[in-house]
Amino acid sequence: MTDALTLPPVSVTDRAARRVAHILRDEPQGSMFRVAVNGGGCSGFSYAFDIVAGRNDDDLAIEKNGVTFLVDSVSLDFLKGAQIDFVDDLIGQSFKIQNPNATSSCGCGTSFSL
Repeated sequence: MTDALTLPPVSVTDRAARRVAHILRDEPQGSMFRVAVNGGGCSGFSYAFDIVAGRNDDDLAIEKNGVTFLVDSVSLDFLKGAQIDFVDDLIGQSFKIQNPNATSSCGCGTSFSL
């Protein structure tokens, strides 16, 4: 049985790590994938994804299959317990965040409310 205290604050699926590795192969060596929460969007908050060259002192760094995902400390408060995934379905390809903190989300899944 897994103790809640040993669970990572944010987890990343193998699919998401493979997709980011594919994206980063054309970027400069050492590039990382930042996941953030911004105010705005049709439900109040929105997810943002970016490729960055460096990390901040207060970033959570998640290493998965040779890829580094970064989450800043402010966004981490909104993402605790979330899972970052990548889906490729009939409506397209996208990163999806399954966030247990979100009480509702918009139809496209890119914004949420608490």
